[in-house]
Amino acid sequence: MSNRIDYAKVSPDGYKAFGGVYVTLQKGSLPKDLIDLVYLRVSQINGCAFCIDMHTRDLIKSGLAVEKLVLLSVWHDAGTLFSPRERAALAWAESVTRVSETGVPDADYAAATAAFSDIELADLTYAIGLMNAFNRFGIAFRSTPVTTQQA
Repeated sequence: MSNRIDYAKVSPDGYKAFGGVYVTLQKGSLPKDLIDLVYLRVSQINGCAFCIDMHTRDLIKSGLAVEKLVLLSVWHDAGTLFSPRERAALAWAESVTRVSETGVPDADYAAATAAFSDIELADLTYAIGLMNAFNRFGIAFRSTPVTTQQA
């Protein structure tokens, strides 16, 4: 895979604006590990190699159990490995990421609101939207994963 353009360099103001959302979320209502787990799951769904590489590394550095990392893509079948809040966040992330397929049904919203306060759900949805945007940048402009840059 080769880079097409370095979107952060050619449009730094746009990149900074998205970065501002990222910084806000890091200081927001949700634990960083939960947000990083959602970032990785959204990136898996979208197939963004750069983001999968980055968020996998972030979660490893934070000490996430290897079982969670390995089973994230099949979290539905991982029993109680993921906490109820993690499962609710992952389900919401999948529904919102696949919005054109799901329409984000009322049942998904009800499940999410049972697990998260209004501000938490808003922050979670910002995180999902942000990662979907970054995935699109990464895929569209062929951002090269750090792992392959080092090989």
